[in-house]
Amino acid sequence: MALFDNPFDARRRFARGGCSCGAHETQAAHEAALPTGDAAIERAVDATMMRALFPHQAERRAFLRSVGLSTAAAAVSQFLPTKFVAEAFAEAGKPEKTDLKVGFIPITCATPIIMAKPMGFYEKQGLNVDVVKTAGWAVVRDKTLNKEYDAAHMLAPMPLAITMGLGSNPVPFAVPAIENVNGQAICLANKHKDNRDPKNWKGFKLAIPFDYSNHNYLLRYYLAEHGIDPDTDVQLRSVPPPEMVANLRADNIDGFLAPDNVVQRAVYDGVGFIHILSKEIWDGHPCCSFSVAQDTIREMPNATAALLRAILQATACASKTENRKEIAAAIAPANYLNQPVTVVEQVLTGTYADGLGSVKKDPKRVAFDPFPYESFAIWTLTQMKRWGQIKGDVDYAAVAKQVYRATDAARLMKQDGLTPPEATTKTFVVMGKTFDPAKPEEYLESFKIKRAS
Repeated sequence: MALFDNPFDARRRFARGGCSCGAHETQAAHEAALPTGDAAIERAVDATMMRALFPHQAERRAFLRSVGLSTAAAAVSQFLPTKFVAEAFAEAGKPEKTDLKVGFIPITCATPIIMAKPMGFYEKQGLNVDVVKTAGWAVVRDKTLNKEYDAAHMLAPMPLAITMGLGSNPVPFAVPAIENVNGQAICLANKHKDNRDPKNWKGFKLAIPFDYSNHNYLLRYYLAEHGIDPDTDVQLRSVPPPEMVANLRADNIDGFLAPDNVVQRAVYDGVGFIHILSKEIWDGHPCCSFSVAQDTIREMPNATAALLRAILQATACASKTENRKEIAAAIAPANYLNQPVTVVEQVLTGTYADGLGSVKKDPKRVAFDPFPYESFAIWTLTQMKRWGQIKGDVDYAAVAKQVYRATDAARLMKQDGLTPPEATTKTFVVMGKTFDPAKPEEYLESFKIKRAS
């Protein structure tokens, strides 16, 4: 009987050769079907105790056949509760430290990281997490690099940039989880309500949150597909999300591509309207991530795993539409988003005013899917190279695998009873064009407007 076999199944045998249950072609196939996480620990304890009580296979089988599975399990637990022993074993994974700091920008993209504090997900993992509202992305990056933050809410491309030394010294970072998909929009000033054709936007001043952001790459993509060169025909300015609405009101910019709570606040304040949701450009695109330095993972693997488990559980909660109003109330206060609950509800529920006189309904306006597909990273790298942020050859697959920890995410998701995707990459469509992560250079060469040679 293998360590994680069901010890209360009379068909199981103690023999180690081949498949121990006889139901699989190979032992490898048998082991792939075994439990993981806490269930695996309890199964191992059960198996050890059954070996001690019934060292001979014939005795064990006779006992199980005579009393049945449930009675056998109850009888064994009288000697020593296996759940208690399993919990004791699990103490080996106790966090190296429990007081942690996680930086975030006050936008709905950070929903899982933020809500995990007021809704108790961190505490369930034995952690005391201080989620720290931060002014801008460069500040988040620097404080995380300086170890003032143990982990951070970052734009999904930022860990790639940091790892490759773009905009900062190269430091290997990891993305164990994506915070949100979709959840952004292009917002324009009200004066442009009759100027909706991007071909007419030459001379516009448009804001993005950060150079290394999918906001930047999606806006550039959208403009270029309409014949507008984002480097010569318009001005792109990096503006922290909390300052975007004020800049729109002051007529410093004509619009922006930004997180939905910023966009919805512009509508709420009567200074802007929603031109197009980012999901209409690429449905299912990643935006923000939970990010941590790879040396931090090595130094405190258990604390990092506990932190990630809390965020994965919060993400699973946020993915259910029936929880969205409760979550909106939890994250709207001043110490988190500092937004009217109405604004946050409109974003999370997907029932929202568009600033053009209509109320729209789109429950997938923002979605929460934590899986860090390596293909997300590969697409981002093609856009970094397209616009000249990366020079020379790029080993797309190697960088993606190093930073986007899809395998680690899958393992922890399984331990928590969640179902991860079967593959770490996938194809997707951006403005009608299919992206194949196996052919990044071919994709890059297909664009007419680009900086890359």
